[in-house]
Order: sequence, then structure tokens, then C-alpha cells
Amino acid sequence: MTDSVLVSVVSGTAWVTLNKPAAFNAINPDVADRLATVLTDFVFQSEVRVIVLTGAGKAFCSGGDLKFFANHAGGLHSGINQTVTPFHRVITSIRRIGKPVVGMLNGVAAGGGFSLAMACDFRVMAKSAVLKFGYPSAGLCPDGGSTYMLPRLLGLSRSLELAAFDEPIDSEKALQLGLVNAVVDDDELENETRAWADRLSRISLSSFGWSKRLFSDSASSTLESQLESERFAILACGQHKDAQEGIASFVEKRPPDFTK
Repeated sequence: MTDSVLVSVVSGTAWVTLNKPAAFNAINPDVADRLATVLTDFVFQSEVRVIVLTGAGKAFCSGGDLKFFANHAGGLHSGINQTVTPFHRVITSIRRIGKPVVGMLNGVAAGGGFSLAMACDFRVMAKSAVLKFGYPSAGLCPDGGSTYMLPRLLGLSRSLELAAFDEPIDSEKALQLGLVNAVVDDDELENETRAWADRLSRISLSSFGWSKRLFSDSASSTLESQLESERFAILACGQHKDAQEGIASFVEKRPPDFTK
């Protein structure tokens, strides 16, 4: 059986590829379980400093496997439930891992694939790729954390516009709306993503990991509780070797090296 998720680690970057090209990398329980396991394992792999997530073939990810849902022996409800549960472990893993996650959007990202892309910390998009919310056209409400991420990226009114009309978003508009960080010609997508990964592999993961957590938790915090979280986090950072290196490099007037 072909592995539904391929993993290759090169120079500190883990390249994770959804590998169901014939189904446009649709998400079923097998794909979700495998991806959740892979991402959890990266937490404990010190050689992995950056994660790049992409899809094989023409699509990034077309979302939930609607054929699996429709043909499930237990009915539509059961098919959705069996997929959503591990898929949400994937989203939680991406948002909680203290390492940069880059979505390399090589093709359509729709439905759950849209949510998966939005969960990434950064997104580099091929010029021909398309984003599509997807859920409304299937008569479903969104999952995969998109109702958490989209209002932060777009605001409430724009998010509800997607939920109402489900119009496709080309790469130019995606960049204009701030849904992606960069758009490049299709044949330059891998090189541009590699450049992002190379730069991110040299940053302080202690600083980035705490920053990511603080930003993610801020929406549900009061100012006072957020200030206390920041105090706790910066003291934790101060005990890490990256802080020692960063401050020493400033004093010694040299670039920091956070990779040792």
C-alpha cells in the first residue's frame, strides 16, 4: 500500500507530502491519522527545525474525502466523525508545535485543505493555485480550526462572506487579503519555499515557539492575564541557551548562531 503521507528530512527541514494525488490528496481517517502521528513525532526530533507541508500531484489538499463520507457503512454522520477527530489532532499539532510550519500551496486548497493551509504559520502559494472555502458548497459548516484562524486573518465580515458565497480565491487575491505570505511562478514554488525554510531554520526556536503560543492564546486573554503569560514566557526564554547566544552576539557585535 502506498504511504498516504511521505516524509523527507533535509538540512533541518522536514518535507511532508500528502500522497493521494489521484484523489487530490483528500483527507480520510488514514491520511489524518498518519499526518497527526508524523507531526507529533517532530516535537521530539531535535534535528527537525522547520516543517514544510505540501501535496503530491496537482493539488495541495481538496479537503475531506466526500466519497468516503457518502459511502460509509455507518452513514454520512459516522464517516465525517471518523475523519474530523484525527484531522483536528493534526490542526492542534500544527498550532502547538514550537517550530515553524510552512504550507507550500502547489494547487487547490479547498475545504479541510483550506483549513489545513490556514493552520500553517506561513504560506507560499503557486501563481496557478486556488483557495476555496468549500464547506458551504457541500452543505457543511467549517472545521479544521478555520473559524478560529479566518477571523484573525480576515476579520469577521470577510470570513462570513466566504461562508456565505464560497467563491474561489486566486493567488493574487489571496496575497491581497493576507491569506498567504508569498506568491511565485509555479516553477519557482519549491525554490521559494526552500528559501523560507532555510531562513526559518536559523531562527531561535525558543523565541519563535513562545511567540507562536502567546499570539495563539491572546484572543481569549485579558490584558492582565496576557501580561502574566508574557512574563512567564520571557523568563522561560531567558533560561534557554538561545537567549544566552542572542545576548552574547549583541554584546560581541556578531550575528547570532541559534543552531548549536
